[in-house]
Amino acid sequence: MTLLDCIYDKVFSRIDSCGRVFGPTLVAVDVHYVAGSPRPSLLPFVTRYSGYRMRTEPGVHRGLPSRSLTLVVTLDGTVDLPDGSFSTLISGLHSYPVIITHSGFQHGVQIDLTPLGARVLFGVAAGELAFTSLDWDVVGAPGAEVLGRLRSAPTWAARFGVLDEVFSRLVTPVRLPAPEVRWAWERLALGASVSAIALDVGWSRQHLTSVFRREFGLTPKVLGRVMRFERAGMMLRGARRPSLAEVAAACGYTDQAHFTREWGAFAGTSPTTWMAEELPFVQDAAALEGAPSSA
Repeated sequence: MTLLDCIYDKVFSRIDSCGRVFGPTLVAVDVHYVAGSPRPSLLPFVTRYSGYRMRTEPGVHRGLPSRSLTLVVTLDGTVDLPDGSFSTLISGLHSYPVIITHSGFQHGVQIDLTPLGARVLFGVAAGELAFTSLDWDVVGAPGAEVLGRLRSAPTWAARFGVLDEVFSRLVTPVRLPAPEVRWAWERLALGASVSAIALDVGWSRQHLTSVFRREFGLTPKVLGRVMRFERAGMMLRGARRPSLAEVAAACGYTDQAHFTREWGAFAGTSPTTWMAEELPFVQDAAALEGAPSSA
């Protein structure tokens, strides 16, 4: 298991239209973040564990669309959404930001789940969970057990170990989606057009769209846009923050204006506003390989 333990001070900055940062003002904010990899046998189903403990000013966080379903287990308090408050949460694929309000203290574990993982671990197609946020117990997952065990575990390594154990126990053989669907997903992730994918698999575009909507809850066109948006977000979170024009060109947008429109559609705000509100400025980050951090 690889752990990355980072302590941040957040900086609120003025950002120009090209995404360049000017005049940071330091604010006393503590963000503790730990990333863990699930055991190899789980990687087709669960791609990442993220532990977090954040003390900030009260406010709103935007949960952005991605190719992963999201599981959350809180170690303190709840995840507060317009649909309710959750100690354990499973959120399906979506194409708009999920608005999370918080009191200023957030502490928990986020798990990135693949669409196949939804079938194998919970016995439900990702399409049935799209645009929803539910308690784990609703899908038959052992939410109360996991909540209690994670809250009593002394370290992040121990918490991730609990998740490995529980998810390994939940793995159940299932009927896989058609090979054409899995191949089409991979092609979308590489940026192929829906028309080209439909031609390659020998399906009509209408049939491909119907199958994707049933399996994932989103059409292939929307999923392709979400995947491109996700790639752009990864660039903006990188150590070297590129200009918006660079992101647009690298991710296949027509131009910066196109990128800005697409970002607004999925994030609910402009890229510059999102960066100012959501991205911590790293002042002192320590990479601790394999360190069993406690929190």
